[in-house]
Order: sequence, then C-alpha cells, then structure tokens
Amino acid sequence: MTANTPSPRAEEPVGDLIARALADAGVTHAFGVISIHNMPILDAIFRQGRITFVPARGEAGAMNMADAHARVSRSLGVVITSTGTAAGNAAGSQVEALTAGSPVLHITSQLDTVFMDRDRAAIHDVPRQPDMLKAVSKAYFRIWDANGATTVLHAAMSAALSAPSGPVSLEIPVDVQRMTAAYPLAAGAPTLARIEPDAARLDALAALVRAARRPMLYLGGGARAARAAATALVERGFCAVTSTNGRAVVAEDHPRNLGAYNMTPVAQDIFDRCDLMIVVGSRLRGNETRNNALRLGKPLIQIDADASQGGRNYPVDLFIHGEAEPALRGLLERLPAKLAVDEAFAAEILPAREKSEANLARSLGPYKLLADVMSARVHAGALPFARDVTIANSMFGNRYVRLAEPRLGVHALGGGIGQGVAMAIGASFAQRDHKTIALLGDGGSMVNLGEFATAVDNNSEIVFVLMNDQAYGVISNIQDAQYGNRHAYCRLHTPDFGLFAQSMGLRHEKVRDLGDFEATFDAAIARPGPTMIEIDMLAIGPYAEAFGGPPAGAAGGAR
Repeated sequence: MTANTPSPRAEEPVGDLIARALADAGVTHAFGVISIHNMPILDAIFRQGRITFVPARGEAGAMNMADAHARVSRSLGVVITSTGTAAGNAAGSQVEALTAGSPVLHITSQLDTVFMDRDRAAIHDVPRQPDMLKAVSKAYFRIWDANGATTVLHAAMSAALSAPSGPVSLEIPVDVQRMTAAYPLAAGAPTLARIEPDAARLDALAALVRAARRPMLYLGGGARAARAAATALVERGFCAVTSTNGRAVVAEDHPRNLGAYNMTPVAQDIFDRCDLMIVVGSRLRGNETRNNALRLGKPLIQIDADASQGGRNYPVDLFIHGEAEPALRGLLERLPAKLAVDEAFAAEILPAREKSEANLARSLGPYKLLADVMSARVHAGALPFARDVTIANSMFGNRYVRLAEPRLGVHALGGGIGQGVAMAIGASFAQRDHKTIALLGDGGSMVNLGEFATAVDNNSEIVFVLMNDQAYGVISNIQDAQYGNRHAYCRLHTPDFGLFAQSMGLRHEKVRDLGDFEATFDAAIARPGPTMIEIDMLAIGPYAEAFGGPPAGAAGGAR
C-alpha cells in the first residue's frame, strides 16, 4: 500500500451509514415514529448520538415538526416514517411542506426487496406507495442496494435544498437498511443547484426601474432569503407589500412597507397608481388576491425560481427565472444609489398601513388587547410565531402580530387544519433559546391532540394560546352569511382543556377576562417549559366583526 492509497474502510450496515451521513451533512434534529421497518436507521441514530431524534405521536405531526424546523432554522428538515400507512399518515402534512416549498427530507421505508412492488399482501405493503409519495414531493428517490445508499441520500438532500426547494421522499427497503457497505471517503454536504437570473433580463428590468416613479416590490415566501437586497431596494426608493408568507422580508415597521395588508381598499388605490410592480417569489394565491381579481401594478414583472410559475395567475410583462437573492442583488448592481421616485407616493405607504391596522383593530373588539400584547412580545423578543388555521390567525395573526424576521413566521400556508401544535414543536427545536408562541383554535387542536404530549416529553419552550369558542367558528360564520344560518356539523364536543392538560403534565391557565391576559402571557414566557393559555371566548364574547372566510370560490381550510 502506497502513501497515496486510502486505508481499507470497514463495512457497516446501511442504517449506520444513513445516520452518519445525515449528521455529517449538518442535520441536528429528526422527527418521526419508530417502527420495525425503520429501526435499523433509528437504532443507529440512537447509538451514534449526533442527531436529536424527536419521537412524535403520529407521522402527520412529525412531518409538520420537520417542516417548521426547516423554515425557522433555514436548513434541511428531516422526518423518518415507516412504510405503508405510516407514510400515508405523513402525506397530508407533506402537502403543506410542498405548498410552502420547505426543504424537508422524508425518509420512509419499504418492504424487503423480494416482496416490494409485487402486491403480495406483506404487512405494511402498499403496492403504489411510490405514486403516493411522488404526488406530494418535489422529487422521489429509492435506495435499491447498499453500495448506492449514501450517493442516493446525498442526491435527495441536494434536491430538497436546491431552488425551488421542497419536500423530497426517499424510500429505503428494510433489508437494504441491514445490508453492509463502506462509508465513502467524502460524503460531504449537499450540493445545491443555483438558478442564476439571465443578465439581459436584469438589464431590461433595470431600465424599467429607472423609468418608473412609483415602483413597488411584492414579496412572497420565495423572497425570504433576499432580505438584505430587498431592504436595500426599498432604501433606494421602492415601496413594498408582502404576502403572509413574505412578511418581514422588509422590516415590518419600515415606513415604506405596507406589510401583508394587500387586499384593503387603500392597498388597491396604491396598486392602481403604482407604475412598476415586481413580484418576487410569490404564487399570488387566490385567498390573497381575491382569486386574482385584485388589480396589481403595471407593468407587472415576476421573479421566481420555479419557471412554471411565470405568468400563471397574472399575465406579466417580463418574467425572470432565478432565485430571489441573486436576482435582487443583480438588480441593485444595475441601479443608482438613489432612484428618482415620487416621494409623495412613498409617503402614503405608512398612513395606508396605519389605516389598515386601525380598521383591523376595530374589527377585533375585545381581542385587540390580546393581539397588541402578542405583537409587542413576538416582535421585540424575536420569537418564533406558529399559527394554526383558525379565526384568530385569519383576523390578526397573519398581519397584525409583527414578526422580527421572515423565518420566524410559521403557519399552515396550504390551509390545512390542526397543524399548528406540531409546527410549534418543530419551531421550538430550531430556536431553543427563545419561547415559541403558538396561536391555536379548539377545533384544530383536537386533530393533533397527542402532540401536546410530545411538547411535554421534550419540555418544549412553547406558549400555546388556545382560542376556545367550542366550534369551527369560521364555518359557522360562513353558514350565517351564505347558508341561511344553518349551522351544520360545526358545533363541537370540546374537552375540558384544563383537565386534559393536567393529565398530560402540561401547565394550563384559563383567561376569562382579557384584562388578565398580559400578566398571564408574560409569566408563561418567563416560565421554563410549555404552557397552555386557554382563552374562554364564550365568557369574553365575540369579535366586533365576524370573519367570513376566504373569497367566495377560494380554496378551503377555513376552520
């Protein structure tokens, strides 16, 4: 053996190789449910001790945890499930990760290769499992043999993280997990494919900007990594508006940022007078554009890492295929230090936002006090803020409670009910030195009720604010407005959350008078471990205005 010849490497089980490769790639946490079909991997994670595995109570919750962890940590989220029903349990939550473009690696198992894809009725057999996974994934991979294990894992991680990011599914048959192979000399970090914008198109965009006097940025979730460049453009003369998922890309208290007040009458007036609008990393979803009836600024430019989104919801005058950060940075390089803009137009943004906020605050009635306290603590403390699909989030969580950074906002973008409990747990592991604030409803909390036990098990630093009106409140509001006040299937049998929390060992506080909320909330933030604060809405009373759900014909999830 010469000096340049590598020394022989011992072979070890694929489960051990997978665990080591994940840790070497920088993975610190994984979420999931242990099973006979994923035990070789999870036993290796346990023995190696380099990754914290968080056992969830169900695969749906585990996927939401990995998704939220990815968003807040801005790194790869990892969830590990078993084959068949277990992978199916995670599929609904994986739709949320797909909607949000979260870089999540879903490692799931398969039967022994001798039975795989043959419909032989082996336990946990799902003959078309790959079809299901492909439907809810950005990409799908399968490890067929031991020698290719780390190579395929590397490809799956790289695909999840590369723009446009999204969840990737990786199947590993259980017998392959037990096979042996040598660990590669350089497993390395994932390789990210970058999508650089076309220089000529950036030149054309820069010319349009120089000619504009009232330019605006419409910032979506795809612009989260472009905070510095977007802010620099605003400082040079742009005004900004955001989707709910693009909040705080430009600071929420910046005087030229309209925030997520994107469908108000004052916003429409501003858009009608905007003479250049650049949509960055947003799909312009129906429930934020009145199903595309909202009039956007003209000419309309779109920048997106996903080429298939170009002009999909609105006709555009110029589409630039590229990631937000290099595109906005490239635009900055082509512009003067100060744009010749209409300062009177720019000066209208802050009053417009203040008017929108004041109108929203009036609609809250007694709950304005709660929203104000939450906003102050979340913003000043730079706290992660996870929200379920509930009236409270639609009324004030999505707009009124200010975020300190875009990565700190986590909500069910796809409108799926009941994901907030698990999302808060994932977010809390990404930022353990801060409390995570979770805004929940009583109906949604029942969907993943078992995950409160996961929070207690891990002493998660979470304050759960549970709004309890003992109903699917927004459904009953829609029925009042559109279905002759027929309250069908929306009234819920609601448990005594105090007794439930006691049985879980979860600290519980009940607020019947919102004058008590601030002190209760501050005490929960200061106290170690998780706390549930239940807001008795029947005792406090209704909002000043009823929230009637998304625009007519928009996608559901309004519960």
